[in-house]
Amino acid sequence: MQSVYSFKVGEGKMLDDEIVFFKDSMAKSYDLYFLMFSLLKSIKQYVDDQLVTYNAHKILKDQKYLKLKRLSDNRFLEFINQHKVLNKYFKNKKFISWDLEFIFTKDLVEEIISNEAFKVYLDNKSPSEKDDLEWLIKSYKNIIASSSYLYNYLEDNNLTWIDDLPVVNTFILKTLKKLKTNNLESLKFPKIDESFDDIDFGIQLLKKSILEEEKLLKELEGKTPNWGAERIAQMDKVILKIAIAEILYFPEIPTKVTINEYLEISKDYSTPNSNNFINGVLDKLVREFVDEKRMIKQGRGLL
Repeated sequence: MQSVYSFKVGEGKMLDDEIVFFKDSMAKSYDLYFLMFSLLKSIKQYVDDQLVTYNAHKILKDQKYLKLKRLSDNRFLEFINQHKVLNKYFKNKKFISWDLEFIFTKDLVEEIISNEAFKVYLDNKSPSEKDDLEWLIKSYKNIIASSSYLYNYLEDNNLTWIDDLPVVNTFILKTLKKLKTNNLESLKFPKIDESFDDIDFGIQLLKKSILEEEKLLKELEGKTPNWGAERIAQMDKVILKIAIAEILYFPEIPTKVTINEYLEISKDYSTPNSNNFINGVLDKLVREFVDEKRMIKQGRGLL
C-alpha cells in the first residue's frame, strides 16, 4: 500500500524503483526484529555496568542495588545477552547503536524498576524460571514496546519500521513465550529467504495495482453514487485499487480474507468513515464479479 501510494503521488517514479524499495523495506523489517532483541541485551549490559559501580563502593544493601541485581539475575535477559547466534548477528550488523542511546537505556531501566509489576517480582524472594519469563514478557509488552522514545528513535532511523513495529513486537512476544534457557534453539530467528513466497506475492500485487490502474479504477464507476472518483480520498482509492487487484488477479486468496485485510488497513491509515465506505464498495463489486463470472477462485470456500 505504501509503495502504490508513493508511486501515485511521486512524480517521475519508475516501477522498478518502487519494487527495489519494497524489497529493501521487507529486508529491514527483519533487522528490526534483531534490533529489538539488541535493546534487551543493552538493558542487561547497562544494569551490569551499574552493579559494578555499586560493588566497587560496596553499596550492597541499597534498595536501588537490590532492584538492579534482580534485573541482572533474570535468567532470560542473561540467556539473550549470551546467545551466540544473536551476538554473531550483532557483530556483523552496524545499524545497532543502543550504546549511543545511554540516556534512553537509563530512563527505560528506571521505568522498568519503578513499575508495579517489577515491585511484585522483587517481592518474590526466590523467583522461578517461569516467574522470570512472565515478568519479562509483561515488561516488554507494557513498557519497552510502548516507549514513545523508542517510536521516535525508530522513525528517525527508518520510516518503514514504524509500520513494521506492531508485527515485529507480536512475533517477539510469541518467541519470548517459548524461550527455554537450556535450549539455544528455542530463540527463533526469522529468515528473509523463508518468506520468498510472501515477498513475491507482494511484488506481483504491486505490479498489478500499478500497471492495471486504469482498469482497476474503472471498476469503481457507478459503485460510489454519492462520490465521484475524483472526490474519493486518495488513500481510500489506493486501498480499493489494491483490494480489487487482489480479488480479480489472485485466485488463491479467499475473498473474505482480502476484504477483512483491507478493512483493517483502512482503520489504521485512512479516515474514520473509510471503513464503512470501503466495505460497501467491495461488497458491491464482489457481488457483481460473481454474477458476471469474472471472479475465479481456486479451491473450496474461497469466495
